[in-house]
Amino acid sequence: MADTLTAALPSQRRLGADAFFAGGIVVMLTILFLPIPPILIDLGLAFSIALSALILMVALWIQRPLDFSAFPTVLLIATILRLALNIATTRLILSRGGEGEHAAGYVVAGFSKFVMGGDFVIGLIIFAILVTVNFVVITKGATRIAEVGARFTLDAIPGKQMAIDADLSAGLIDDKEAQRRRRELEEESAFFGAMDGASKFVRGDAIAGLLITAINIFGGIVIGVTHHGLTLSRAADVYTKLSVGDGLVSQMPALIVSLSAGLLVSKGGTRGSAEQAVLRQLGGYPRAVSAAALMMFVLALLPGLPLLPFAVLGAVMAFVGYSLPKRQAAERQKEEARKGDERAQTEAKESVKESLKTAEIELALGSQLSVHLLGARGELAHRVSKIRKKFAKQYGFVIPEIKLTDNLSIEPKGYQIRIHDTRVAHGELRLGEVLVLAEKDRKPDVPGDEVVEPAFGIKALWIADAFADEAKRQGFKPVDNLSVLLTHLSEVIRSNLAQLLSYKDMRGLLDRLDPEYKRLVEDLCPSQISYSGLLAILKILLAERVSIRNLHLILEAIAEIAPHIRRSEQVAEHVRVRLAQQICGDLSDSGVLNVVRLGNRWDLAFHQSLKRDAQGNVIEFDADPRLIEQFATEASAAVRKFTDKGTSVVMAVTPEARPYVRMILERIFPTLPILSHVEVARSPEIRPLGAVS
Repeated sequence: MADTLTAALPSQRRLGADAFFAGGIVVMLTILFLPIPPILIDLGLAFSIALSALILMVALWIQRPLDFSAFPTVLLIATILRLALNIATTRLILSRGGEGEHAAGYVVAGFSKFVMGGDFVIGLIIFAILVTVNFVVITKGATRIAEVGARFTLDAIPGKQMAIDADLSAGLIDDKEAQRRRRELEEESAFFGAMDGASKFVRGDAIAGLLITAINIFGGIVIGVTHHGLTLSRAADVYTKLSVGDGLVSQMPALIVSLSAGLLVSKGGTRGSAEQAVLRQLGGYPRAVSAAALMMFVLALLPGLPLLPFAVLGAVMAFVGYSLPKRQAAERQKEEARKGDERAQTEAKESVKESLKTAEIELALGSQLSVHLLGARGELAHRVSKIRKKFAKQYGFVIPEIKLTDNLSIEPKGYQIRIHDTRVAHGELRLGEVLVLAEKDRKPDVPGDEVVEPAFGIKALWIADAFADEAKRQGFKPVDNLSVLLTHLSEVIRSNLAQLLSYKDMRGLLDRLDPEYKRLVEDLCPSQISYSGLLAILKILLAERVSIRNLHLILEAIAEIAPHIRRSEQVAEHVRVRLAQQICGDLSDSGVLNVVRLGNRWDLAFHQSLKRDAQGNVIEFDADPRLIEQFATEASAAVRKFTDKGTSVVMAVTPEARPYVRMILERIFPTLPILSHVEVARSPEIRPLGAVS
């Protein structure tokens, strides 16, 4: 109920505003026909003046003409309001003019007293001047500017539209930006076209005001003499004052609105409020200001002219002309400094050294795929950021930034994943389709193309978006293009963690350690092991997807074995034993570790293939190639029997044979964990599934 009421509130507010606006229009039309008491006439005239002042202030402060696109409509409403009030005051003047100067209300009487000074001849002259200024000067110029602006704007529409389409085709803007620019172009053409017609409102309003005043004077004198028994001089005095006062009241807002229209159409393409544009351009030339100051001083010294006003203006302009160069110099220095920084950055980007740098992780998109994902760049960046956070939490270091580029050399719908500027994976997406992973014994009963999913090599089906709902009803989960791309990217990164851990990253990890472990590192490096050797051990762990998030445990394990063993591979094997609980915990499925072990025959075969030195250390793996091929075949069959069912397994072997078993199987099963028996022994629950035999 509360949600329904909340949702209904905006529509109720709009309905109230619409009703209020429509009611105001109806009231204005009513004034044209019904007699209105003087008190309401005063209120309407005051509102007309206030509305015209508001229009002028908005025209002064808008940044560009299109920001006041409702001006033609506002101008029409303001014109109708003034004409309606003019007719209402005419009705009062002609019907009640014999009662005296307050017959048409206090606003008209006040203007007749204040502006005319009680003399209708002065009022007639001022009224004639206002009409001349409004009609001949302001309105005529604004009308011409509006006509030319509308013509040029309409002529420029095809060229601007082609420029928008060209920017969109070149990839400089996206679909949303193109739509925004087209909408702005339509609004601009509609606005200048409407202003061309709206300027006629102002011109017609000035003519109507002049005619209404003349009719009031002539008709008032006739009615005063014939109906109210006034003398000709008395009738001329009363009705002329009332008519001219009414004309002045209507001409003041008309003049203000005409000025607003002139400011709006003369603004042109200048951005910024009127005072910013005018003062910035008038005050942008110190020599011109200084010359004007010199002229003021000359006029102040001429005999017969007052000294004070010209001297004060000359002093002010001289001060402005003196201070402007300093301010402009400071602004130029700031601008030059900013341009210098930008130039240095541009030169650095374009330099040969910069061109030698390669992105550690790069996702290159084909032309069609890049345009298709243009609107989803924000979501793509957000999800890539989440991938980096996930890897940092899971593996203990922050992977490098992922650079997104467009590459015209690859297939239009394809993509490439590059590590250190080397292509390590690629794929192709079907635009307008979704990917459905097929199960072993069934697939979706919809039309589609069978493919292999790029990240895990699973059989899948590309189907059209229209069949996605049907696939969901059959129990399958459609995957969109963006998810397919990011899943592939995530798996490629996971397979190349060792390459992505740099020496700089390792030093950053060591610098974040607690002080006690920093001292441990100082004891180890370089006396027991070099920093490059430490990096090699971490890379060996990451190559088998062993997390280095517990770096302090890794350093403790290295400190135990480093005085006795120097080879990085042997040190890494010892570290794996110390990290057995972490390794098994990461590999277990709900606390259960599914294990496939080697049979006795293969344990014996690997034991006999290991050659040792006098101290008993393994120095060589010497096995018959046919035996290695046979082992790979049998191990592959044993593992696939479970992985095809969706069961995650690990293979358990002897500690000495573990590196060589992994070396053989990593080409077939890159993600299959190979554990030694001493590592598996620490797992909380072990479930033996079978053996390779």
